[in-house]
Amino acid sequence: MNDEHAELLRAAHDAHAGALFRYVVRLTRDPAMAEDVVQETLLRAGRKPSILEQGDEEARAWMFTVARNIVIDDRRSARHSREFATDELPERAQSDRTDAVLDTWLVSDALLSLSLEHRTAIVRSYYLGETAVEIAAAEGVPVGTVRSRMHYALRALRLALQERGVTE
Repeated sequence: MNDEHAELLRAAHDAHAGALFRYVVRLTRDPAMAEDVVQETLLRAGRKPSILEQGDEEARAWMFTVARNIVIDDRRSARHSREFATDELPERAQSDRTDAVLDTWLVSDALLSLSLEHRTAIVRSYYLGETAVEIAAAEGVPVGTVRSRMHYALRALRLALQERGVTE
């Protein structure tokens, strides 16, 4: 779309969108649908530069006709004849815990593939919230050993999750 065409479309919008919206709201009694119809009408006008180059009255008449036809087409559609609007939902949405359960299962399975020392370091640190110093005291090993186990345990866990298709 060149600059001249875009300017013509902007001018058509500024000149006709308000009146077109009011017209469609009177036809449909639905402001949301009216906005959609006006947008579709302007999109169709944008695809036909010859319409925008005509005089204001001709372009306006074309847009009102197109908007009316869009409303008529919608009223004749199967969607309109088979669907109805309601303010009440037939059922309440419930949170689905499937993803959380699946993630828990995958992580648990991946943790089981680690050595006991690595699994212990991960569980105590990430699940129980213990520090490296606390883990070292409980396990009777130096703090550096716990940090080393954490490092290699996380690498092994990442690899185990990659093998299961969870991460890249």
